[in-house]
Amino acid sequence: MLESNQNTEHRATVISVANHKGGVGKTTTAASVGTILASRGKSVLLVDLDAQANLTCSLMPQEDVKDSIYDALTASDCGELPIYHLSERLDIVPATLQLAQADLELSSVMARETLLRELLDTAAMDSYDYIIIDCPPSLGLMTLNAATATDYVIIPLVAEVLPFVGLTMINNFLSMVKKKLNPGLSILGILLTRYERTNLSKQIEDGLRKELGNIVFDTRIRKNVTLAQAPLEKSGIVSYDAKSNGATDYKALVDEILERIDRINQIK
Repeated sequence: MLESNQNTEHRATVISVANHKGGVGKTTTAASVGTILASRGKSVLLVDLDAQANLTCSLMPQEDVKDSIYDALTASDCGELPIYHLSERLDIVPATLQLAQADLELSSVMARETLLRELLDTAAMDSYDYIIIDCPPSLGLMTLNAATATDYVIIPLVAEVLPFVGLTMINNFLSMVKKKLNPGLSILGILLTRYERTNLSKQIEDGLRKELGNIVFDTRIRKNVTLAQAPLEKSGIVSYDAKSNGATDYKALVDEILERIDRINQIK
């Protein structure tokens, strides 16, 4: 597959969760994968790049946020990455609504698409096993920064409407980033979310697998109310309800993610 951009020194594996369509489970996936990896003894940094700050609000009180990713990205010189401790082995770089201004404010900044990569290289790459980035529902500057800084992208899709047109858009976007900015970038997998055992969901899944093959994760995230309830308690899904379908599915997804990364590294 792709050539490795890693060296023999410790370097975090960076995973972005991205889709320009909202409501597909990006934040739930980022939070769940991050908290599960931390529960398994991995050091994890979550990065909230969405001005809606849903990842931040789902894991910490918004009033506790003094500095955010916005402050680091828009600092006149190389800003300091604001890292907040959530629990053992789990930290977060939070977002605030101010991030909505960043695209405009950074429009004239040289090399603006590499700002996040520079911040992570300076403050985080040698301190964590995994960095999980929650992207906004757009293909704008924040998602471009995430794609430029990341090793792997997970694309969540709701199994409701045939999503081939949308997939073409994000695939073209990631292909451009890979060619021009980040040759180490690859799509780790496409994740079906809010899955229901209906004929429609099965038809969509069958169509995706026929069209795209093994890039679609075997794991499907079933529609589950506990996935919406956990953020209300500032909790990951496993801590909130370890026996729920949501926890079961995301634990299976983490297993599959680790297996895929290991397989890719063996090929490299």
